[in-house]
Amino acid sequence: MRTLFKGGSVVSGSGAKRADLVIENEKVTDLGRNLKGDFDRVVDVTGCLLFPGFIDAHTHFDLDVCNTTTADDFYTGSRAALRGGTTTIIDFACPNKGESLHYGLDLWHKKADGRTFCDYGFHMTIDDWNESIRAELPDMFARGVSSFKMYMTYPAMMVGDRDMYWALKELKTLGGICGVHCENAGVIDGMIAERKNAGQLSPACHPLTRPPYLEAEAVSRLLRIAQAAEAPVVIVHLTNQEALNEVRHARDRGQKVFVETCPQYLLLDDSVYFNEDYSQAARYVCAPPIREKGQQEALWKALRRGDIQTISTDHCSFTLTQKDMGQEDFTKIPGGLPGVETRGELIYSYGVAKKRVSLGRMVRALSENPAKLYGLFPRKGQLRLGSDADIVVYDPGASHVIRADDYVANVDYNPYEGFVTVGGIRQVWLRGSLAVEDGRVLDETPQGRYMARGKCSL
Repeated sequence: MRTLFKGGSVVSGSGAKRADLVIENEKVTDLGRNLKGDFDRVVDVTGCLLFPGFIDAHTHFDLDVCNTTTADDFYTGSRAALRGGTTTIIDFACPNKGESLHYGLDLWHKKADGRTFCDYGFHMTIDDWNESIRAELPDMFARGVSSFKMYMTYPAMMVGDRDMYWALKELKTLGGICGVHCENAGVIDGMIAERKNAGQLSPACHPLTRPPYLEAEAVSRLLRIAQAAEAPVVIVHLTNQEALNEVRHARDRGQKVFVETCPQYLLLDDSVYFNEDYSQAARYVCAPPIREKGQQEALWKALRRGDIQTISTDHCSFTLTQKDMGQEDFTKIPGGLPGVETRGELIYSYGVAKKRVSLGRMVRALSENPAKLYGLFPRKGQLRLGSDADIVVYDPGASHVIRADDYVANVDYNPYEGFVTVGGIRQVWLRGSLAVEDGRVLDETPQGRYMARGKCSL
């Protein structure tokens, strides 16, 4: 079926250009002004923006955390992602220490295959380093996993500096790339112990025991390890100016460093933790924590300058009942926020519409750069001849208020409750099929496909 999108503006990393768009057999087949021909369907998108489908390269669906499991599995989480304009997610396959990478990848395929509404891929978490793990790496690439993750905090997942060095060297040899969660685990544990000994157990202690300078210290240490390994790295969910300074120092040394941030760090501030209502404060617990308000402008500026390459969500959702597990101890609050359903509208409304970033920069951060960074380009990330027909039709006149009651993620609150959008998503197309219209997911049967990914081209 040949479908013509008529009257809109196609948005790329270079900005918006008035153009009609033709799709057929899941692909973009023509692009230009006033296209003529025989079409099976004409979609009037006059006045609308046509974005390439958004890519969220940082989600956690169906993950066991803090003696519970995330509220969103691949069915509910990917359905929410698709409703929010995200046509591809990259989740994290997370084998436990002592388990093989193959076991972890097979387990995540069982969780996701046939249950995912948008297209999907996996990063592979490395929380052990030994000869057996090293020997498995080539087969991960053969199975379409070209990106990995390591942690500098959380005892169940973290690896030491020596093993991180060896792992980065091996990934460099194979052409892979690794994202790293950067926080200083030892000092954080010491600060937590001091708070507990003083009987200070409220959610307000969460940001106080994970200060921004301990994130910056870990970023600095990682980048020196990466310098020794001569390997590129990704800093995931970066939150603050001090950490950005360490990235700039590394780039000045000639290192290749990519940076991701998240909407919660761009739009929320640490006052959320100091609410006397436990339930209100606990719902915002995530790591790294949301920072003080002054950090927001530093992140927006870094996005404008291109110092930050991607905006993902770190979607790791829990219900309020699950968040209540930490009423007597803030360290028992499961950490994470929902966000996969609101990212596109928030970045347009509070970034583009407020002139903090350009339309082109938005597309680079939400679509083009993650596609290149994680081996999906040019199939994903742009609307160009031959690319997948993943399209977000954005109506600048469809403003609305964000409310948890209106959303489909499997959670009973929204961190952005009451935020007013500038415009909204009218339609989402996945590989040429209309998947979402006016906020309704049209097909209750998941149509997502596994994306075997190539190597970084960013």
